[in-house]
Amino acid sequence: MTPLANQQRALQTAILSDVAPAGLLAGPDAARRFSIYADAYRARLAAALRDNYPVLHRVLGDEDFDALARAYLHAHPSVAPSIRWFGGALADFVQATPDALPHPALVDLIRLEWAMRAAFDAEDAPPMGFATLAALPPDRWPALRLRLHPSVSRLALEWAVEPLWQALAPLEDGQSPEQEPPPPEPHVHGLIAWRQGLTPCWRSVEALEGHLLAALAGGAAFADLCTLAADAGEEAAAHQVAGLLRRWVDEGLLQACDALMSTP
Repeated sequence: MTPLANQQRALQTAILSDVAPAGLLAGPDAARRFSIYADAYRARLAAALRDNYPVLHRVLGDEDFDALARAYLHAHPSVAPSIRWFGGALADFVQATPDALPHPALVDLIRLEWAMRAAFDAEDAPPMGFATLAALPPDRWPALRLRLHPSVSRLALEWAVEPLWQALAPLEDGQSPEQEPPPPEPHVHGLIAWRQGLTPCWRSVEALEGHLLAALAGGAAFADLCTLAADAGEEAAAHQVAGLLRRWVDEGLLQACDALMSTP
């Protein structure tokens, strides 16, 4: 390794540990110059966190969000090659640090925002078309196994944070809502986030649909989904599951995969 590479490695280590490198920077103002590098590094990561959580930033404001960013960076230094993924552990961090947020519902807001970003960046895969299912012979339906689109995330939320997101997400930086959104109410429910084309989407899901999506993600066949619906007390369980299946296809929640259409 060249002397320059050694110096660069030492400076990187010093910035990440926030400890001024002894003897690495010469001159009487070495500490000040080092702080410029260190402050720029932290500021860039704070900006990346704001970009990943714009609604949370609007809720907290600049000062409180920057304080959260500093605390998070101290506990979870960036390790991914791309700062796009900085903040992936923020929900776990604030849940373990109750004083980090002014309201516990903001943990669910963080989960929603991260799921939306993850949906946008998820790998491409062709969505399943209804014609594929319509062409399937009736005797193949019981063993039918489907796959969720790679952009789909399933969330279990404890607060109704969707109205807060709807009120603040469309705003530009520095813009205030016409009416202050009310604090979120407690509400245990499920939510899914996914991508349609290039547009991230989300919607809340009822308990039955949430159970069926979890089973589908676990490899359940169509017959298994019908059994789950029947056990939940649903009349005409197969009809209920077929209706949800049609909705999932229409929304692009399922991935096209001919191999999964085959009977095991």
